Amino acid sequence: MNDFLTSMIDLMIVAIAVALIARRLRLPYTVGLVVAGIGLAFSPIHLGVVLTQNIIFEIILPPLLFEAAINIQWKDLRQDALPILTLAIPGTMVAALVVTTACHVLMKWPLQPALMFGVLIAATDPVAVIAMFKDNGVHGRLRVLVESESLLNDGVAAVLFALVLAWVQASGQVHLGPGQVARMLSVTVGGGILAGAACAGIAIVLVRRTTDHLVESAVTTVLAYGSFMLAMRFNCSGVLATVAAGLLMGNLGLTSGGRWGVFVSDRGREFTVALWDFLAFIANSFVFLLIGITVAAIPFRELGNYALAAIVLVVLASRALTIYPLCSVFHRSARRMPLRFQHVLWWGGLRGALGLALALSLPQGLQMRNQVLIATFGVVVFSVVAQGLTMPLLLRILKITRTK
Repeated sequence: MNDFLTSMIDLMIVAIAVALIARRLRLPYTVGLVVAGIGLAFSPIHLGVVLTQNIIFEIILPPLLFEAAINIQWKDLRQDALPILTLAIPGTMVAALVVTTACHVLMKWPLQPALMFGVLIAATDPVAVIAMFKDNGVHGRLRVLVESESLLNDGVAAVLFALVLAWVQASGQVHLGPGQVARMLSVTVGGGILAGAACAGIAIVLVRRTTDHLVESAVTTVLAYGSFMLAMRFNCSGVLATVAAGLLMGNLGLTSGGRWGVFVSDRGREFTVALWDFLAFIANSFVFLLIGITVAAIPFRELGNYALAAIVLVVLASRALTIYPLCSVFHRSARRMPLRFQHVLWWGGLRGALGLALALSLPQGLQMRNQVLIATFGVVVFSVVAQGLTMPLLLRILKITRTK
């Protein structure tokens, strides 16, 4: 335990130094963290910690998901509900299908590992882009679209991954019929949302009984982690549970009043929002530093440079084939998305913590597990570094700054 705490403190010291340097050099913070992590991996300094599935699921994902969810308002979500759901549900399936087909047909991967990779790499990560939006003063509809689509996209990808993993593990032994798939979906999706809603309901009742801002904030912390752990305990979607809990707490528990009444004190609301900004900063710092430290030990030569480059291009193409055709469906409607928004949605579809967590959770006996893991790390590092570095430039070119 002492070694783990020491490692966490060391990581925090490095993160603070990177934040100060990145701010001075006007570089994206997340890119600086990954580069610093790679540098640490090759230095004599050994922090004694690497990225694992447990660290992502038990420490990093809950605060990232919860912080994003509590900042999304119902009225904004309702206005663009149809485009967001279209991009998140059919869009995730299209992206997964394109990557699976390319890996299976063009790269001659067996169907099972190709399908596993296609599903897990479909999960996008809004963290780096949202951080850049904050730095560039970008608010309004574009930010809601990016953050909401990515949150729901993560939930859909996690559910698809669970279904595909069950099919892969049962292949040749048990036939998964439509009834079994429907039951798995109801448990995974319904159970996750129900767990999040139940935990949020209890939390809202608790915060309504106190005006102590410290207690109110402590309740939200237990809610974020508790909803995730409860759902996972019963084989439901922890991602959907935490997102549902965050949405309900943000819109009902942290509301300033209106039809739902006042649940959290003004001081508690301000303190809680600031607390979750801080916790998300800590989680972001840890995950991107650990990505850099871990990726330095990944044997990319095992997959091959050309194969890795081809996979990155396929993933980018899959995102393009998701965004542009599906956005065109709303071209003549009130929910039309300008072409410059579509460009940001495409290039801003970074891969991150959830995709890595799913890849790390693959069973050891899975065919081509190492290749899938290597490909996932390669895509994540490319998206964080290459796409992350160029996003501010794209925002300037498209004149998406200081929007309201």
